[in-house]
Parts: sequence; C-alpha cells; structure tokens
Amino acid sequence: MSAALPCIPTSAIPKRGRRKDARPGELLDAALDLFVDKGYAATRVEEVAARAGVSKGTLFLYFPSKQELFKAVVRQNIAGRFAEWDLELESYVGTSQDLVRYCFETWWERIGSTKASGLGKLMLSEANNFPEIAEFYRHEVVEPGHQLIRRVLQRGMDRGELRALDLEHAVYLVLAPLMFLMFSQSTPALCIPNAERFSPQEYIRLQADNVLQGLCVRSA
Repeated sequence: MSAALPCIPTSAIPKRGRRKDARPGELLDAALDLFVDKGYAATRVEEVAARAGVSKGTLFLYFPSKQELFKAVVRQNIAGRFAEWDLELESYVGTSQDLVRYCFETWWERIGSTKASGLGKLMLSEANNFPEIAEFYRHEVVEPGHQLIRRVLQRGMDRGELRALDLEHAVYLVLAPLMFLMFSQSTPALCIPNAERFSPQEYIRLQADNVLQGLCVRSA
C-alpha cells in the first residue's frame, strides 16, 4: 500500500503556486497595506506585485493600471459595502437612538479599526495631486456615505424621534467625531496625549450619546 500524502497547509504553499482565483484578493490586500503606509504617489505596482508574490505582469492581468488597482481597493474595503449597509438600514426595527449608536459602533468595527480607515486620510492628503481618483472617491464613498447618514436622520424625523434638521449640515455632526478617530489611528501620539489610555470604543459611545443629545426631540 502506498503511503498517504501529507496534508500541506495553505500557508506553506508558495503564493505563485496558489489558485489563480486567490491572486486578486492577495493583490488587493498588498495594495491596501502599501497605499495606506506609503501613500498613492509613492506606491509602485512592482512593490504590490512583490508583496503578493506574483510578477508585475500578473498584476496587470487583473488591474491594468495603478489607478484601477486603487479603485478596486476602495471598492473592496469601503464602496462595495454600501449595498449591504442600505439593506441593514431598511430592515432595522429599533429606535433612532439605537440606530445612531449602532451606526457609530458598526463604522468602528468594519472601517475605523481596520486598515481601510487609512484610505480616507490618504485621499485628504493627495486629492489635489490626483483629481481623477479624488472624483472617484467622492462619487463612490463620500456621496453614498452622506446619503446613508441622511437616510438615518430622516428616518428619525419621520418617526418623531429626532427633531427637524437641516440634513445637509446635520450629516457633519455625525461625521466629525468619526473623522477625528480616523486621523488618530494613523498618528495617535500627535492627536491624543496619553494615547495608551485612550479607548476608541469608549470614545465612540460618548460621541454617539453627545450627538443624540443634540438630535433627539426634547420633552416640553
């Protein structure tokens, strides 16, 4: 009888020998790391390919340019999630107060605490030099994000749980504390003295409560 073949863990298989359908994901993960760490301008596609364990030519089979690679990174990590978040909003049955808290906490869990939070900071620092990707980010991330927040606030007004609001400006009441937390993740020592004692989860909870104090209908 022949001996059984040993089971080789996936991590032990060289990346060049893995399934082709795994390569796009590996390339996007490598690109996210490099874009966030080095910025858009300084990231070279050769570096992305090398980190993913493939050739530059292989990268171009999936993503024909650095710009298209960056767009794919944004879609995978942020823009592609709006359809899922829209469905969650449609099916949510709790109060507006609970929904606002849920939005804050969910943003932190799915975006703020992940590498993807660095994409927003990247765009703010490099948008003027790359207007095409800035326009893409505005269309795919900023506008859908604002629309989602407006829907949350409009739902609260329709239910009589939130006071009448100018939605075009009220959006930024929700965004402002999240943007601070986004910046603090990349430069905590600069933004937050004694950062080792800072709890993002506690900050999120306090900011949600603070925003709700201003948004909710007040009793006579």
